[in-house]
Amino acid sequence: MKKYRILVWGFTENMGGVENVILNYYQNFDNRIAIDFMAESKKKMAYEDLLRRSGSRVFHLPRKRYHLLEYYQALKRFFSEHGSDYDCVWSNVNNLSNIDILVYAKRFGVKRRIIHSHNSKNMFKGIARYQRGIMQWKNKFIISKYATDYWACSKDAADYVFPATVLSQVKIIRNAIEVSKYRFDEQKRKKIRKQYNLEGHFVIGNVGRLHFQKNQIYILKILKKIKNDIPTAKLVFVGDGPDKNNLYDVAEKLNVKDDVIFAGSQAKIEDWYSAFDIFLFPSLFEGFGNALIEAQANGLMILASQNVIPKETIINSNYKMIPLDKGSNYWAKIIVDNFKVFNHKIPRELDENIKYNFENKGYNSETNAVKVEDLLLKDKSKHG
Repeated sequence: MKKYRILVWGFTENMGGVENVILNYYQNFDNRIAIDFMAESKKKMAYEDLLRRSGSRVFHLPRKRYHLLEYYQALKRFFSEHGSDYDCVWSNVNNLSNIDILVYAKRFGVKRRIIHSHNSKNMFKGIARYQRGIMQWKNKFIISKYATDYWACSKDAADYVFPATVLSQVKIIRNAIEVSKYRFDEQKRKKIRKQYNLEGHFVIGNVGRLHFQKNQIYILKILKKIKNDIPTAKLVFVGDGPDKNNLYDVAEKLNVKDDVIFAGSQAKIEDWYSAFDIFLFPSLFEGFGNALIEAQANGLMILASQNVIPKETIINSNYKMIPLDKGSNYWAKIIVDNFKVFNHKIPRELDENIKYNFENKGYNSETNAVKVEDLLLKDKSKHG
C-alpha cells in the first residue's frame, strides 16, 4: 500500500517546542504515513540523525535572510524534482513572515497544505520585529490562497496567526507528549544533582530558549528575593539562546551568579525535570508552552504567568497562574510559603493523578497521535 507522504517544514537546529511536539507524533504514527523534513538552514537540525535512521529524508535550504537568490533557486529546484512525491506539506510556524513553502507547494501541485501555528505574538526585537510584523500583516490577507488546512496549538495561537475569515476552520491540535518519558525518576534526580553539585539544595528550574519572550530575568529577580528565606536555593536554566550573555550579566549584578547554572541545550531534557523542586515559567507571551506540559508529566509544582499563557496548559492541580504585574516579591513569597508549609520539600503530583489528568485532557501523545494521524488520513480524501 502506498504511504501518505508528508513534508514537514519548521524544524531548526534547536531542540525546542515545535521540534519536540512533531517528534512526539512522528514516533507514534504507524506505517501508513511517511514523513520527510525540510529546514531553512545548512546546519544539522534537531534530531536529524534519529529521523534519518528512522527512514526520513532531510533536506536543507540556504538561509533566506543571507542567501535570498540561492534560497529561492533551491526551493524551486526541490519542488521541481520532488514535489510530486508529496501528498501534503505540513508547515509549522510562529508567524506568517515566511509562507514560501506553501506557495511553492501549491505551484507544483501538492494538493494538501497545512499551516500549523505555534505562537501568539511577535517574538523578535528591534528592526526584525518591525519587518516580521509587516510580513505577518501582509500574508494574513493571502494565506487562504495557499493553505488548505489551518491548525493551531491553542486558541491564542490561532487568533494571532490566522485571519478572522478562516478561524472557524481552525483545528486545535494539542501539544501532547509521551507522559511516561517524563515521569519522576529518583535515580536521574540523584545523578544530575550530584553532577552539578546540587545535593542538599532547593532547585528552581526553567526549560526553554534563552530569549526575552521567556522572561528569565524575572526568575533571576525571584531568586534574589528568596535567598534570605531559602539560602540553599539554586536556579537552573536548561536551554540556549540569544539572551544568554545578558542573563549572565544580570545574575552578576544581582549577586546571584554563583547560584545559577546555565546547563545549555540538553539531549535528554526529560531527565532534568526530576532534578528540580519547582518550575517557573513567567513568559511574556506564549502560543502554548510545551515545557509546562513536560513539567506537569513529572509532577512538578508550577508557577506560570496569568493572562499570558493559554489556560489549556493547566493539567494538574499544583499549577498556579500568577499575574506578572504582582511583581517578583509576590512570586517569591508564594515559593517561600510553600517551601515552609511543606517542610522544605514541595510535593509532586501523584503518578496516578498525572496519568488520569493527561488522558482526560488529551495530552498523552501515545493516544493523541492516533487522533492526529486519523485526522491526516481522514481529511486527505478532500484534497484528491
